[in-house]
Amino acid sequence: MATTNVTIRMDEELKKQAEELFADLGLNMTTAFTTFVKQAVREQRIPFIISREVPNQETIKAIEEIQMLKKDPNKKTYSSFSELLEEVKNEI
Repeated sequence: MATTNVTIRMDEELKKQAEELFADLGLNMTTAFTTFVKQAVREQRIPFIISREVPNQETIKAIEEIQMLKKDPNKKTYSSFSELLEEVKNEI
């Protein structure tokens, strides 16, 4: 089978990290990219989910709640989970 050259531009640090990862997996950069492309062609799609790292509404509400709790000067804190459990038992 004839081969051809492909040139890819990427951040130098990203390339270094990728080469280290692939080496740990017993691959070189060419083999890793070839494996990716073969899988994409076989599945007729990118073989993983590509999405923005945007939190959903439930996560956004939880983050906002934590931020409000951090600002509350009357908030009760515990030094351990055991201490929390002890207080909950006493309230029952």
